[in-house]
Amino acid sequence: MKKILVNLLLLTIFLHLTSCGLYRPTDAKEFPPQPELRVQKNLEEGRGFKVFNKNKSGSFEFANSNPLWRASLDTINFMPLLSVDYGGGLIITDWYNAQEDEDSIKLSIQFLSNEIRSDALQIKVFKKICSNLDKCKITESNSKINSELKLAILKKAALYEKNYFKKNSRKNPGLLKDNN
Repeated sequence: MKKILVNLLLLTIFLHLTSCGLYRPTDAKEFPPQPELRVQKNLEEGRGFKVFNKNKSGSFEFANSNPLWRASLDTINFMPLLSVDYGGGLIITDWYNAQEDEDSIKLSIQFLSNEIRSDALQIKVFKKICSNLDKCKITESNSKINSELKLAILKKAALYEKNYFKKNSRKNPGLLKDNN
């Protein structure tokens, strides 16, 4: 009895698979014998996907390829980082002071665009003034540190982008002409 039920179950599964189109008998003459060619043919027909793409290179949108992001991290590299989120476009530093008797500062850099423009960054500087260990006052500062920091980041980002185009102009001569 069990053997009949198992055979019936297998037959039912096979019929469902063939009716859904998951199982399609094919002719071996239609497919090349080499596995690499079969994979390429399946990818061209949209019947598969490739996990590791070793042969193709593309444009990457990672943090190290964004000159504005790199310039920001290089400019504030002396400060300890509290939170860095490339996907959200936000860098937050921890409290920093050069000497023990000075006020501490904390930076928040928000990226509004990947383009190198003055309105692509929103920088906030917070100051912490402590009279003693348990009494601290934190205020947002609109001092010249904001504008100096933004200018330093934009200059460095422009330099990174210029060097990138110079380096890649050897591979693609039209690249430097289009972007200058």
